[in-house]
Amino acid sequence: MLKEGAVVLSLSGRDKGKLLAVVGNEQNRVLVCDGKERPVERPKRKNMCHLEEQGTVLGAEEIATNKALKRALRRLNPSLNGKT
Repeated sequence: MLKEGAVVLSLSGRDKGKLLAVVGNEQNRVLVCDGKERPVERPKRKNMCHLEEQGTVLGAEEIATNKALKRALRRLNPSLNGKT
């Protein structure tokens, strides 16, 4: 299982190619959000085989609010997320 706060790249689905942050685990899936299309209040359930771990873990304060999450993901790779 991926740790909470881990940054992942979506490999399939509508969010393919976007950076997401793991906000929780649920059975054999993880809960991910990006702070814009998928806010922290409404995370997306995603199969772990559809995600690629990026080797970065965000702190609890960076995944606490949508604004902080968007800022943290944009700082990591602005070309993947565009203007979020």
